[in-house]
Amino acid sequence: MSDILEKILTVKKQEISAAKALKPYSSLLIEAQHNSPPRDFIAAIRNKIAAGQSAVIAEIKQASPSKGRLRGRTSETDKQSFEFLPAEIAKTYAQHGAACLSVLTDEQFFMGSPKYLQEARAACLLPVLRKDFMLEEYQIAEARAMNADCILLIVSAFLLEYGNSSDQPLKQMLALEKLARSFGMAVLVEVHDAVELEMALNLETPLIGINNRNLKTFETTLNTTLELSNNIPGSKIIITESGIHTPADVAQMRHNHVHAFLVGEAFMRAEDPGIELQRLFL
Repeated sequence: MSDILEKILTVKKQEISAAKALKPYSSLLIEAQHNSPPRDFIAAIRNKIAAGQSAVIAEIKQASPSKGRLRGRTSETDKQSFEFLPAEIAKTYAQHGAACLSVLTDEQFFMGSPKYLQEARAACLLPVLRKDFMLEEYQIAEARAMNADCILLIVSAFLLEYGNSSDQPLKQMLALEKLARSFGMAVLVEVHDAVELEMALNLETPLIGINNRNLKTFETTLNTTLELSNNIPGSKIIITESGIHTPADVAQMRHNHVHAFLVGEAFMRAEDPGIELQRLFL
């Protein structure tokens, strides 16, 4: 996975350069500043938890590097996969209890698109996370310009980009967080281990995502969340990511005081993702 992440970041930097050539940062900033106000991503999660419910960030994605295509027919005769209709998926998520949405906008590796985020957000009232590999200020303004309400900062991406022997990874994350907050957006910071968590806790955001998938082995274990959660202060909101497939998984997390979840694959493989969300959580 570290090799895949390195490839993704290489492509991402090329994409950013190409985007800047088409639209300068100054123009993008104007778009971002004059867009409709963001929806309150953090409040949506807190309100679910306060009501005694699971706070589910329901993901919309066609594919991933590790799992391949998850949804989306390749032809009219393709009966192996359900249709990929972001607006319809967003509606059923909203109808069946999701707190927020997560929409992949990375095109090359996840078959995502900014238009999928815009379609999903326009179809319901839920706040939306732009799920992508954020490295630069340009992408933060880009996220707000496309109407995202929250952005993702993946600690492992910054460590790979800048190295872990300096303070540059944290400096860059703090700068991106500050810009996102200036637009009124929330920030979800994602970690995989104790070293990354220590760095993430320096950010102001209360949203700490723990990805249960090992980047080197692809092994997924919920013990990652259980172990790291012991080192997270109560002022933060723990969001467990990857590996939630059964009601028993949900019960185990909630028994250990983890009440927020980011789930994609389990929903994308279901005929009706919203009904699957309800089956799993409600």
